[in-house]
Amino acid sequence: MTTDVPRVRLGRTNLQVTRIALGGYPFGGVNRVRGWDPFTPEGRKTAITTVHAALDAGINYIDTAPSYGDGNSESIIGEATQGRRDRFVLASKVGYDGLSPADVVRSVEKSLGRLRTDYLDVIQFHGGMYTDQQVELILHGGLADALDQLRKQGKVRFIGFTVEEPWTARSLIASGRFDVMQVRYNLIYQSAALHVLNEAKEKDMGVAVMRPLTSGMLQRIAQYLAPQWQQAHDLYEVALKFVLSDSRVHVANLGMRWPDEVVENVRLAQSFVPPFDMAQLPRWTAAIYKSADESSGSLNS
Repeated sequence: MTTDVPRVRLGRTNLQVTRIALGGYPFGGVNRVRGWDPFTPEGRKTAITTVHAALDAGINYIDTAPSYGDGNSESIIGEATQGRRDRFVLASKVGYDGLSPADVVRSVEKSLGRLRTDYLDVIQFHGGMYTDQQVELILHGGLADALDQLRKQGKVRFIGFTVEEPWTARSLIASGRFDVMQVRYNLIYQSAALHVLNEAKEKDMGVAVMRPLTSGMLQRIAQYLAPQWQQAHDLYEVALKFVLSDSRVHVANLGMRWPDEVVENVRLAQSFVPPFDMAQLPRWTAAIYKSADESSGSLNS
């Protein structure tokens, strides 16, 4: 039985997507401390159950990549979503460094096979930090053209990229060739707020966020420096609320291993009403001081 997970327009794609997405990285990675191994029959079965739980709960965005477990994540998602392809937005990725346009096409077609579908809603260049040479290769070396050709063939609908170091993607945004950006942005890594989130908004791009829960870094820092802080569960919740409070962000990609994680994240997404738009949060010293003075009424005294 589906629930009412809030949805937003994913920029100029005009897709209506849920504020939280099922991120596919855990289906390609082992976490022995937590007893997680999606490469075993039992682990694969659990992962498929989690995908079903996400769709049943109303989540309609799934993001994966061929590099997650050398195709294991895509394979699990493909198996889990048979007969339900029309109920969700499917995003995957493709490399670029050292690849030819033909290599890009072959990679996407292999992803389609593992995902058991004939089209992807979103295909993204899988990047971390882009050099000028890599940007040139993508924009003028035929790689973006290869994705455009796949779009004309109906194999992909929208084109995007992922980026860990936001400032390196500014040329990609400015090119106007991309519909979607997936960027690292969270409570402890806020550099995207200074430039690229605004620039993507100006281009009406869809914006998804990777590592919205800080990939556990906030919790690890608190463990070392402030063990008296809130329980880890509360820190995760604060981290997610931070991302969901930014109007420039459409989707938060959450890596969920077990169905109970799906239930908890859906509960939060359903119940949370942002009290403040983090897009308006001052992030420069002078602006922070001015904001504090305005809030206290000191500027009027």
